[in-house]
Amino acid sequence: MPPDPEHAPQKVLILGGTAEARLLAERLIAEGHLVTTSLAGRTNDPILPAGAVRIGGFGGAEGLAVYLRAEGIDRMIDATHPFARQISENAIKAAAISGVPLEQRLRPRWQKQPGDRWRSVATLEAAAEVLPSGATVFLALGRQHLDAFVGRDDCRFVVRMVDAPEMPLAFADYTLVLGKPASDPDREADLFTAYGVTHLVCRNSGGPAGYAKITAARRLALPVVMLERD
Repeated sequence: MPPDPEHAPQKVLILGGTAEARLLAERLIAEGHLVTTSLAGRTNDPILPAGAVRIGGFGGAEGLAVYLRAEGIDRMIDATHPFARQISENAIKAAAISGVPLEQRLRPRWQKQPGDRWRSVATLEAAAEVLPSGATVFLALGRQHLDAFVGRDDCRFVVRMVDAPEMPLAFADYTLVLGKPASDPDREADLFTAYGVTHLVCRNSGGPAGYAKITAARRLALPVVMLERD
């Protein structure tokens, strides 16, 4: 009997970099598929998923389409960070060019809970503008999203990064905290208290991995400037 084409092993490309992408790679490999996960390469020591791993860009939508065809990819899954807009846009275009089916796995947004003091904004520039003078601001954004806040020299910033920057940051007054977000709200609350944080700025990324800081801010009654998705 010939194999059922619906359940035959496929070559799958996962656009990853999230915990959900790693779990998806494990599951698909267990089902017998050949999985390659693409990582952007923004961190020096990423947690690698099961299966093959490709690190770095493709050269835009056209380059991704070329890769899909050259590698004989049967299925592409976008499981990137919800704010990784460029790669998601490229994936849609590449799927149209190459004819390779695309699935998108998007985390649900965090929802405001009783006790949350959120100020929702649409842009990083708006987030910077609403901060009050004299605030001590914890930036949980990633190094590529800091420029909008550099001009606020009337605020003090606590900046968390996974990897140390190659050059000093351009803030007039800042403290650098190296490491990944804690999963324990108590640890996040202790961190905010130790640095005298008065405001948290973050993106509505959804998912459990970064939610501890939201819980910590709620417990401490800290205002949160929340960058919402489009």
